[in-house]
Amino acid sequence: MAPHLRARRRSLLAAALTTALLSPIPAAAADASDRQGAALCTADRDRTLAARVSEDIRAALSSRSGQVSVSVHDTHTGLVCELASLRRYDAASLTKVLMMQAALRRAQEWGRGLTAWEHRRIRPMITRSDNDAAARLWRNLGHPYLSRFLRRVGTTATTLGPYGYWGLTRTTAADQQRLLGVLTGAPDVRAVLKPSARAYGLRQMADVQSDQRWGVPAGMPRGIRAHLKNGWLPRAEHGWRVHSVGVFTGGDRTYRIVVLSHGNPSMAYGVRTVERVAYAVHRALNKGRAIAQGFTPQSEISEVPDGSAPPEGDFATPGEEPGRAGESPAA
Repeated sequence: MAPHLRARRRSLLAAALTTALLSPIPAAAADASDRQGAALCTADRDRTLAARVSEDIRAALSSRSGQVSVSVHDTHTGLVCELASLRRYDAASLTKVLMMQAALRRAQEWGRGLTAWEHRRIRPMITRSDNDAAARLWRNLGHPYLSRFLRRVGTTATTLGPYGYWGLTRTTAADQQRLLGVLTGAPDVRAVLKPSARAYGLRQMADVQSDQRWGVPAGMPRGIRAHLKNGWLPRAEHGWRVHSVGVFTGGDRTYRIVVLSHGNPSMAYGVRTVERVAYAVHRALNKGRAIAQGFTPQSEISEVPDGSAPPEGDFATPGEEPGRAGESPAA
């Protein structure tokens, strides 16, 4: 090749390389490669399964924007997956599971069952995500008791929302996984609740009303029962928080899935991200079983927030700390 042609070729290649290096990375690609990282799954009894689930979770998130954290535990295979599980999020309505567990623990410590007052708050709080019931139980339990309960469970990064704003409780996928472990009797937290209290908590989560049964049940096979709770809250920073946590039982196995996300442009977008991850996990753990629940149709996803925190700029500092109002659980 003539010298001037070789020089021209080198010049064109250099220009192309410079353009490629300086071009902005598409948002989805940057998110998948830089912020999500590789899903780390392990399973001593089935390393092939662990590798497959890791790859499937990466694939599920490869074209999604926002930030996503995942935690999966399966007692049958020993599968454990942790993806950005220490990243902190506003918990939104997931805090209601914490409140339910704390109320069950308090009743246990006081040597009694739940009062009618407590049951009348817990059930609608979980099954309908009733915010008035949650606010009353939050005040009744109070920050001091809820903080002691979190220490008892062994969470490391969950901090309660300020004043009455329980939806602004900060949490991680790892801590949410630990709280689900309380309900399934995981070995390290088995003593927190008695079997009857755990069964009660799971029963409430199994009865979540139909329009809130999106999220981690996506891809769930027939013969498996879902016990879940979701949170969905938009804020000026990080856009929509869309979270879903669940315990799945049946077929001689129990497994737990936690998917937390923020930076979603809409609730529907976040729901689909969560469901893509859940679908991959269910499919891997239940190979060959017919699917009972697919993706939630977009037309069935409301863009109305869960109401767990007020809009920015609409905060008012309460006159007294929650927990001091003294609503009686026996009322």
